[in-house]
Amino acid sequence: MDRNIDLNLLVALDAVLAERNVTRAARRLNLSQPALSAQLARLRDLFGDPLLIPAQRGMIPTQRALDLQEPLRRALEEVRGVIAAGARFDPAVAELTVSIVASDYVQYAVLMPLSFTLAREAPGLRLAFRTIDVAHLTAQMERGEVDLAVITPQVAPERLRLRPLYEERYVTIARRDHPRIAGTLDADTFCALEHVIVSPGGGGFSGPADAALAAHGRSRRVAMSVQGFMMVPEIVARSDMIALVPERLVHGRAERLQVFEPPVPVPGFTIAMVWHDRTTGHPAQRWLRDRVMAIGRGVAVSPADGPAGMV
Repeated sequence: MDRNIDLNLLVALDAVLAERNVTRAARRLNLSQPALSAQLARLRDLFGDPLLIPAQRGMIPTQRALDLQEPLRRALEEVRGVIAAGARFDPAVAELTVSIVASDYVQYAVLMPLSFTLAREAPGLRLAFRTIDVAHLTAQMERGEVDLAVITPQVAPERLRLRPLYEERYVTIARRDHPRIAGTLDADTFCALEHVIVSPGGGGFSGPADAALAAHGRSRRVAMSVQGFMMVPEIVARSDMIALVPERLVHGRAERLQVFEPPVPVPGFTIAMVWHDRTTGHPAQRWLRDRVMAIGRGVAVSPADGPAGMV
């Protein structure tokens, strides 16, 4: 093999292997499709292998290409990291767009405060908040479509880097002028009132809270199931239903809600920050992760173990 390898060819190969589509890879590299096809032809000569074989949808990598993919990705990230380490990042003048995926609850609890911080410290930084697509998260990060995810560790793909942000716990909420609740909430009232619960998969009417109640020989009345947390405080504030929600979801809403400890212990969950090796050494990305970490740890919550889910 030629020792004088054009590094641009390796960057092109990395993009084609990630995209498995010449058109998308060319767009990612800001090249024309013929120019990238020419580079792919040179790569095939260089490695003595077809590398990618045309298929009905996109291209299929050969075994040689698969063997090259991970070592090549790591090597390029190390080179980018060395270059980025010497770069100075000034948030006051930086202009870039960052894409972050998170649930509606995390967007409210973490990303909205983040947006206020960035408006002051990095006015040229644009934020794109996206919903979670765990099945495609690794590929989205490899392609540069997503920079950061703020999710529960249980759903984080193994190939991505992860750092815990905080532990969340559940609280019970009821409307401020609820006819049956005034300052206290006992287990009998909790079980007798109608509940709205969150079922991420949709349509569920039971969850860990029901298991916790059953362990004490009790059950509750679930009247409504929704897929996300954001509308739950509004439903509770306008009805006689009550709900269990993450504590950070009710910050700033005390004027319309009463907040109580659940009558039985309900496991909470961990929220973590997840990113790809591609952005580990990037100065702007490091700065952004530091800001997310500061916001995530800025509100005291009680530690709890267990996955997030229906409540």
